[in-house]
Formats: sequence, structure tokens, C-alpha cells
Amino acid sequence: MKHLKLLLAAALLAATAFSGAQEAPQMDLPRIKLGAGMYQIEAQVARTSDQRTTGLMYRKEMPQYEGMLFVFEQPSGLCFWMKNTLIPLTAAFIADDGTIVNLADMKPQTTDSHCALRPVRYVLEMNRGWFSKRGLKAGAKLTGTPFESRVQ
Repeated sequence: MKHLKLLLAAALLAATAFSGAQEAPQMDLPRIKLGAGMYQIEAQVARTSDQRTTGLMYRKEMPQYEGMLFVFEQPSGLCFWMKNTLIPLTAAFIADDGTIVNLADMKPQTTDSHCALRPVRYVLEMNRGWFSKRGLKAGAKLTGTPFESRVQ
């Protein structure tokens, strides 16, 4: 019985530590520079499943020219939501060549699905309204190393 109590206590401690770690924003991802016309973006890159799952959750603010680029292994019908995301965002669903397929404005802390209109490999999240304030919409082209290596 004593061993069972110790085992349960250790499991509870591990679960508490794990859940606490999940509630911190990820700030240490690799960064790359992207271009959107005359505008420069510094984007954190979320490549792994865990990085993509956490995304911009738990952030209280994000600088104006920063965002997060989600990179997937292959194009697919991607959908995003805003669970545990505290700031309003716009998601740009991006084709392999950097062309914006569609944009979706997303409200904080909701589980509404926001989906690409066709299969894409990339999604760039920026502060809500960032694209519209700069006249960027579907069909606009982003530049940067992820898109250069995929041009056909």
C-alpha cells in the first residue's frame, strides 16, 4: 500500500509538472525572415507536431511584425482553432510557392475551425488585421526560404 501511495504521488507530481509546462508560451523556436511586398516579417517556425499544437497559445501579446509560420510535411486541408490563444490572430493559408490561398480572422479562446480553401503546407499567423491593414489578400505572394525551395 505504501508503494502504491508513492507511485500515485509521483504520477500526480509528474502530471502537475507537465500541465504547468504546457501553459507557458513557446518563445524559443527558430526564426526566419519573410517578405510580404515591402513589409518584413520575423516568423517563429513551428515544424514539429508539438510545436504546431502549442503554436501561439498563452501569449499575451506579439510585436507588430512578428508571427508564427506553421510548416507541415505535405500539403493538406488544414484547419486551425484558437483554444488557449489569448490574442486575436489572422491566419494566412499559403501554397508552396508563397501565394496566399485565403485568410481567416480568428477570435481568441474559441474552438471554431478556420480552414484552408485548398490543400496547403504553410500557415502564417499574425496579429489580427495585419494583412488587411497592408492591403494583402488572397493571391498576394510571400517571399522567404521556405517558399523558394518549393517553387516549381
